[in-house]
Amino acid sequence: MANNLTNAGETAALRFLLGQSPTAPTTPFKLALFTSDPTETGAAGTEVSGGAYARQTIAFTTESGGASANSAQIDFPAATANWGVITHIGIFDNAGTPVMYWYAPLSASVTINTTDIFRVNVGDIQLSIN
Repeated sequence: MANNLTNAGETAALRFLLGQSPTAPTTPFKLALFTSDPTETGAAGTEVSGGAYARQTIAFTTESGGASANSAQIDFPAATANWGVITHIGIFDNAGTPVMYWYAPLSASVTINTTDIFRVNVGDIQLSIN
C-alpha cells in the first residue's frame, strides 16, 4: 500500500507535518473490503455489506525503515451470504464519521462465498510514504 493515501490521508499528513493539526486520526484503525476501487477520493468503490460483514480492527508495527505493517492476523467473520469478488481494501479511522486514509488493490482478487473467511496474515499489509 505504499503511497496509496487517499486525499483525506494526504491532507491529514500534511497538516500534521506543518503543525496545523496536533491530533492523529482516531484509533483503532479499521480494515474494510471492497468489490471495486474506492479511488484516491475514498468515496468511490463498493464496500462489502451484509452477510455478517463488518470492518475489522487493524494494528500496525512501529515504523522501521520508512514502513509499517499489520502486526496481527486479521480474520473477518465467516460470510453468511456471498460477499462477491474482493478487489480492494481500505483503512479507516474510528471516528464517529469514519474517514478512509489508505486504499489499495489486492495482489489477487478473492471471491468470498457463504461460510468463507477472509484472512490477512501478519505483515501482509505494508504502509509507507515515499
